[in-house]
Amino acid sequence: MFAKEGYTVITYSFVIGLILAVTGFLIGSIWAYLFYALSLFSIGFTLYFFRDPERTPPANADQLLVAPADGKVILLNKGIKHDFFDGPCTQISIFLSPLDVHVNRVPATGKIIQADYYPGEYLVAWHEKASELNERSEFGMIHPGGTKVFFRQITGYIARRIVFDIKEGDEVKAGAKFGMMKFGSRMDILVPDDTELHIKPGDRTVAGESVMGVFQK
Repeated sequence: MFAKEGYTVITYSFVIGLILAVTGFLIGSIWAYLFYALSLFSIGFTLYFFRDPERTPPANADQLLVAPADGKVILLNKGIKHDFFDGPCTQISIFLSPLDVHVNRVPATGKIIQADYYPGEYLVAWHEKASELNERSEFGMIHPGGTKVFFRQITGYIARRIVFDIKEGDEVKAGAKFGMMKFGSRMDILVPDDTELHIKPGDRTVAGESVMGVFQK
């Protein structure tokens, strides 16, 4: 299965691949193999990048904070301030390499009460100012138990396109697909400091399946 957000790019890659293959055929000689290889790489990498594997959220996902992205946890910072929260909160940052699945999933069950998009710069995704300066989308939600959750898609130096299809007022379920970041990027998740977390820097996450924390009932 492939992400619907990638259909246009996949089509372009097939066209480019076909042009390269035809060029190689017309040129002939040993150079033809180079064009054939480039054709296969163009199509193969694009299909691989836009893969959209099935994911099964945990049975009790409604009470859990689940990973919204595949990747590596590069930051867990407690005691920070953010306007969305009434008190101190914890930020978790997940870095997605170009080889990771880039389909994003909702980290918790609840209601979206904030949804914003901001144009910006294209600093490398692990830069400390990327959350503030890079192109990004930001979402604030409330879990049925009353806990606030904030998450954002952030472009990186390579990723230059954010796609999402949730809006303010939507009721969402933990693990449901909501968008995609194309070609390497970062996902931030913020929760109150008293949230029980089961994650640490260096951990690998699987979107929609990895348990990052548990909400108080």
